[in-house]
Amino acid sequence: MLLLARASKAWHRLFQLKPLALPGTPGGKAQHVRYQLFSTPSPAETGRQGQPQGPGLRTRLLVTALIGAGLGGAWLAVRAEKERWQQQQRTEALRQAAVGQGDFSLLDHRGQVRCKADFRGQWVLLYFGFTHCPDICPDELEKLVQVVRQLEAEPGLPPVQPLFITVDPERDTVAAMARYVQDFHPRLLGLTGSAEQIAQVSRSYRVYYSAGPRDGDQDYIVDHSVAIYLLSPDGLFTDYYSRARSAEQISDSVRRHMAAFRSVLC
Repeated sequence: MLLLARASKAWHRLFQLKPLALPGTPGGKAQHVRYQLFSTPSPAETGRQGQPQGPGLRTRLLVTALIGAGLGGAWLAVRAEKERWQQQQRTEALRQAAVGQGDFSLLDHRGQVRCKADFRGQWVLLYFGFTHCPDICPDELEKLVQVVRQLEAEPGLPPVQPLFITVDPERDTVAAMARYVQDFHPRLLGLTGSAEQIAQVSRSYRVYYSAGPRDGDQDYIVDHSVAIYLLSPDGLFTDYYSRARSAEQISDSVRRHMAAFRSVLC
């Protein structure tokens, strides 16, 4: 008990001690030193000690974003160059196939004689079909003129001439073609001719067609290959599009061909 009493008095005297004064402090004032039994860093000191050294988080994020943008731009450039190369290879292969070689002489739906040279200097989308076709030909012609309208709506692009050549010359006269094409596009030209003329131009573009058996009303269906052809301003076969290609896909392809076109006739 005596020891506890003495210890209590000692602690009481310790807390009554005055701060020490150290001489020689600036301004002639004494510097006081307080006694601390336990010393813990303040929150501000803890924050300063925990800060990472080097660039801040914002700087690192900015550098990462710049690197990502650079890599993305390089990838897009490589992809675009690859697509241009593939298109050039495809165009060259199609030219070597010798599709659409030679000339043709047909009558348009106004009765005017037309040959391939009349369309020199224009981009042409060409389709082979017949006016009595129940579904495929109207659908493909509608897709063709949709492409023409999409490209017409873009300033700076050259106009595209739509052409429709019949594979049924027996029924598709000039008058029949005139009635038919008016339902699609005001610039769509319908071309017809004799059986020999149609056979010649069809062979030139590798178009297959064959009239089926006649029914009691002497009506028949013509079986034929289905494709939309693209001709360049040089009059050369440049590309073709199957039924599976949408109007948007064809428009994109035509734009790329227009951008890459260099005349080989100059």
